[in-house]
Amino acid sequence: MSKKLRCGWCEGDDLYEAYHDNEWGVPVYDDDTLFEFLILETFQAGLSWITVLRKRENFRNAFDNFDYKKIANYQQNKIDALLQDAGIIRNKLKVNATVTNAQAFMKVQEEFDSFSKYIWNFVDGKPIKNTLKDYRNAPANTSISDTISKDLKKRGFKFVGSTVVYAHMQATGMVNDHEVNCFRYEEV
Repeated sequence: MSKKLRCGWCEGDDLYEAYHDNEWGVPVYDDDTLFEFLILETFQAGLSWITVLRKRENFRNAFDNFDYKKIANYQQNKIDALLQDAGIIRNKLKVNATVTNAQAFMKVQEEFDSFSKYIWNFVDGKPIKNTLKDYRNAPANTSISDTISKDLKKRGFKFVGSTVVYAHMQATGMVNDHEVNCFRYEEV
């Protein structure tokens, strides 16, 4: 049986490969999943994605299954408990930003009927299909991620620099950055 060709960044780690094969780059249009990825990407800022991926279930448990309605109402005692939780990344600014981002997320929903409508509007509702031969040539950010980042910040979001936004776009399929020889390139 021949081995599946995958993007080089995920090879050799079962968790990474499963994430790549099943989630990364698949277009996401539901707000719950978009919020989850937004939170995970903000915690990833300055760290490797595998670090966050390995703690994903801990994040899910700590942050009430990424329920933005609950997170938006976290009080200081919950924030303090999160900062003591060794299962997540205990960065005070990022934990506080998660609460702020949940509040801003719901404001965007009110204005646009859904966060999905808002975010996907930046790419006209369909994924941008790039033609990468090597994942190392993928950009860290683009003019679109710059625009989204500025708009999110204007709306009160934190830890949403252009690089974080571009990673979010890749993860949620707004852009297809699978390598062209990867078996997932045509599938997503």
